[in-house]
Amino acid sequence: MRLAELVTATAIALLSVYLMWKSGEGPSWDPTAQRFANIGINIDGRGPGSGFWPFWLSAAMFLASLAVIFNWATRRSRPSRSDDQYLDAEGKKMLVQVGGGLFAFLGLIHFLGYYGAIFLFLIYSVYYIGRHKLRLTLAVSVAVPVFCFFFFDIAMRIVLPKGYLEPLFLPLYEIFY
Repeated sequence: MRLAELVTATAIALLSVYLMWKSGEGPSWDPTAQRFANIGINIDGRGPGSGFWPFWLSAAMFLASLAVIFNWATRRSRPSRSDDQYLDAEGKKMLVQVGGGLFAFLGLIHFLGYYGAIFLFLIYSVYYIGRHKLRLTLAVSVAVPVFCFFFFDIAMRIVLPKGYLEPLFLPLYEIFY
């Protein structure tokens, strides 16, 4: 358990540094983009660039990883003092169930789009893995895609993939665009 905590925290810290670096890169077609102008520096009076949120979220993730590494080195957390096996049989089973569900979700995006795939993934996660009642499962599985649609497609104008379900969204686009 101790080694797994260190390896995971180090991997996440390295990923965070990479994401902070990449978030500072401007689009290659934008001649006015300068290195790290996207992370919060005011660009020609327009405000922060596109990398603002990715940079600062990655920075927070990096700091959290450093805190885990510090706790590991000082043996402050329970996992940092444990010599137990990292994944027992139940842990491996959950890893396969959750990982398999995520891969299925990613595969379904091509066919059902983001909203159809997230609907099915939430049913699988909440009902099958979480063992919650069908009523709660359906409420969450419907509410999340509806919220995401109005947040991304309508409010932020970030069109997510629709797959073969795209004709179902055309009336909504006529109403809101």
